Amino acid sequence: MVKKEQFNDIYNKHYAKVFRLCKGYFCGDIALASDATQEIFIKVWENLDTFRNESSISTWIYRIAVNTCLLYLRKSATRKEIRADILPQVVSESYSNEKEEQLQQMYQCIQKLEETNKMIILMTLDGIDYPEIAAVIGITEETLRVRIHRIKKSLTQCVQQ
Repeated sequence: MVKKEQFNDIYNKHYAKVFRLCKGYFCGDIALASDATQEIFIKVWENLDTFRNESSISTWIYRIAVNTCLLYLRKSATRKEIRADILPQVVSESYSNEKEEQLQQMYQCIQKLEETNKMIILMTLDGIDYPEIAAVIGITEETLRVRIHRIKKSLTQCVQQ
């Protein structure tokens, strides 16, 4: 019963962030993000006994999430399930057409990033602290800050083109 309570706590605490991360990987495809999120939490449940507390539980979950999303993308690349023209429908109707267009361009540019950089910027946009992102990626915070600066610069250039 203890494992079930622990899992329920983890699920309730981390579901929204994992789902948003998946949505970012899948260009806002809610169905695919939902499937991946479900698979991620199945993996968390199955491997909860093997978690060694060498990192925070959230870092461990993000590692599982990122690996699962990348696996989905690799599988779907061969099956052509994910279309690059699908964009997240997070834009509210109160945005101007210009703002909506900028957001669509931004998501298109994020999709063009190399996998690790995409992971970094999606986690940054989700408000995850730099130390946790650095732990998930396996780099120092200083290196992370430099990469984020470069990613933002390349996204700015991409959006302006």
